[in-house]
Amino acid sequence: MASYQTKEEQHMLTLRRYTPTDQAAVEALHVFALQQTGAYLGRGPWDDDIYAIEDVYLNNQGEFLIGECDGRLVAMGALRRTDAERAEIKRMRVHPDYQGRGYGQLLLHTLEQRARELGYRILHLDTSLLQLPARKLYEKNGFREVGRDYFQQQTGADTYQPLEVILYEKPIA
Repeated sequence: MASYQTKEEQHMLTLRRYTPTDQAAVEALHVFALQQTGAYLGRGPWDDDIYAIEDVYLNNQGEFLIGECDGRLVAMGALRRTDAERAEIKRMRVHPDYQGRGYGQLLLHTLEQRARELGYRILHLDTSLLQLPARKLYEKNGFREVGRDYFQQQTGADTYQPLEVILYEKPIA
């Protein structure tokens, strides 16, 4: 689908569409990347799409891209239809060892391009307050904050882990 090679790194990222053989690696990257930022709340209904990628994304006018480098899955990102004119950017992850190479930018650009091809006019997404590099990427690419949301994950009998989420939106047509 797309390749990108940085001059400094000489590591090529190849983007392609998800296949079912990617499932275990997608789950592992999803959990690991969120754990590294402190935004992982454990498995819950908010992660159901990760275990149903074909139904949620590929068979519903969306996309799920895999980024491979050095023979391993190091990046991923998805586009989920929310209505006829709107789609949501989801599951943007780049393995921490591969961050800072422009891979997130390539994923986002490719997903925006795919959204236009599918006829969407507005993209929206959310990211946690803790994910500063993601926030900078989205803001640099024209996404504007439109609200905030808060989640609480019960971690013990009487303890909860709060997570603040920023809601972003961008017109693309």
